[in-house]
Amino acid sequence: MDLRGSIPCFISITDGKTHDVNLLDLLILEAGAFYVMDRGYIDFVRLYRFNQEQAFFITRAKSNLDYARRDYRHVDKTTGLRSDQTIVLCGIKASKDYPVPLRRVSYYDSENQKRLVFLTKNFSLDAFTIAKLYPCRWQVELFFKWIKQNLRIKNFFGTTENAVKTQIWIAISVYVLVAIIKKELKINRRLSEILQILSITLFEKVSLYQVLTENMTQNQNVELHNQLLLFDL
Repeated sequence: MDLRGSIPCFISITDGKTHDVNLLDLLILEAGAFYVMDRGYIDFVRLYRFNQEQAFFITRAKSNLDYARRDYRHVDKTTGLRSDQTIVLCGIKASKDYPVPLRRVSYYDSENQKRLVFLTKNFSLDAFTIAKLYPCRWQVELFFKWIKQNLRIKNFFGTTENAVKTQIWIAISVYVLVAIIKKELKINRRLSEILQILSITLFEKVSLYQVLTENMTQNQNVELHNQLLLFDL
């Protein structure tokens, strides 16, 4: 999910046996971009590729991380920061897989009363920005939540691989189209509201902008739905 908008930029549909970290092999890294990931994506062979592609990652460190501190920077602990360190990995395998220094940022989340430790290869951003970028990862979770709630793929019409993938791709395509409409027409409505309006007025010969603008009254919306009369009045 690109944090500059609400449109996903990479999607891969796999079976339940495929571990998420394998998707890093399919990801085309963009130089200078930041990739925010949870601890499930920690694989130092794959993370080292970010160095080679000049991209950055931010992820949470595992509690059993074996490392040695090489340097540190002073932090303002009133912001929740606890430490900002330059480290190297000490494990025999890990040190070979990722042979260059890492940045380790420790942060206390007072709202959830949790201490979080982040790893990144970026040394230019301030530590507080690193800590605040990580929660942006929830945009992906919100995307899946929206898909499930609004596009109704909790139940599948078929059980074959082709049927399941077809239904998921249709749902994703609908989401992307609605997001594009919202962005291009600068519509000040929620995506779910736009989807609901389109479902009612889909076959009406009215421009999308006219249907979705705030200036339309509730009565106008009702008139757009040409329901045939069953009985003569």
